[in-house]
Amino acid sequence: MKNVGGKERAARAMFGSGVVLFDFFATVHIEVVFLIVGLWGVLTSAFGYCPFNGLLNRNSCTIDIQPVQA
Repeated sequence: MKNVGGKERAARAMFGSGVVLFDFFATVHIEVVFLIVGLWGVLTSAFGYCPFNGLLNRNSCTIDIQPVQA
């Protein structure tokens, strides 16, 4: 089940990638925080699912999946 789609997926990928790249310039103390936030954005974009969207009953995916009828 996907709940992240389209523009939100692209925005999460760009934001996550930017934070991970910025992580290389950060100090050791805040580096872990940047890495976790960046990877969260990249992974939710790659898989198209965000658990927090599921908790809030939010779905930005416009694909309507129909069950296969035999």
